[in-house]
Amino acid sequence: MQESIAGYCLVGIVHPMVYPEVVKGDGGALESLSRIAADPFFSAVEVTRMKGAKVRAEAARMLATAGMDVIFAGQPVLLGEGLSLCELDEGKRGKAVEACKEMIEEAYELGASILVVVSGPDPGESARRRATEVLTDSLKQLCAYSQEKTEERMLAISLENFDRDVDKRCLIGPTKEGAAIADAIRGEYSNFGLTIDVSHQPLLRESVDEMVLAAVDHLVHVHVGNCVVSDSSHPAYGDQHPRFGLPGGAIGVEELKRFLEALIYGGYFKRNTPTTMPVVSFEVRPREGESPELVIANAKRALTQAWARL
Repeated sequence: MQESIAGYCLVGIVHPMVYPEVVKGDGGALESLSRIAADPFFSAVEVTRMKGAKVRAEAARMLATAGMDVIFAGQPVLLGEGLSLCELDEGKRGKAVEACKEMIEEAYELGASILVVVSGPDPGESARRRATEVLTDSLKQLCAYSQEKTEERMLAISLENFDRDVDKRCLIGPTKEGAAIADAIRGEYSNFGLTIDVSHQPLLRESVDEMVLAAVDHLVHVHVGNCVVSDSSHPAYGDQHPRFGLPGGAIGVEELKRFLEALIYGGYFKRNTPTTMPVVSFEVRPREGESPELVIANAKRALTQAWARL
């Protein structure tokens, strides 16, 4: 592709993935976040919970000064604290919904456009239909709460699908099932959409085209990363988001190129999204002995090379 990728999308990065020490929100986020904000390669960043109103206010000022779009990653909170939006126990589900409402408030403080959430664990085939109904209700509650919080730029709620039987073992799951939920919700709430991640495609045993075409009518946000799926004895097996090109990994430059092609032909880059332009965010995590800065450099090179091959 001769045209710059900047004409098609905003390139982002998931801050708590590449700097995992900040994932619990206890402190130290501003220093690494400032390094991302100062890098002109990135026009979007995904943050998660940051404890303390003063810290969030400083982060919001920093990101606004840098001119970045902001997305709030709710997945680390939900997965890390074992919270489930599809929980059949109403008390436990209520805790997950309340946690998400708190994240909606923090997302508005940070100037975010999207809050990304995850369904929760798959309860098994016999309870799957009921869990899907419960999840849909939870998501509608979050969309309504987000709408109540502002009369201006509304925060969108986006559901990201994960594997069902390899690592995260989530209810959603197959991309077409996420799309069916989006169909049900969008009739009532305009501030809902889907997030897909190319690193989940091998784990879901879907083709790139199947994933993109199933999601594209509701697609508001995209992740790119790597995974290991062929060897269960590999130390990075599952949904661990290692760097691109890791030996044994499923996603390299060529696979990234095919994903970008599917996004182009599926029309993602022409969609109106809650962000100022469609976002493609790196979700990469340093392995032991790897520095975040080198993993970021690896990701930039992979995307640049993939885009150049289009």
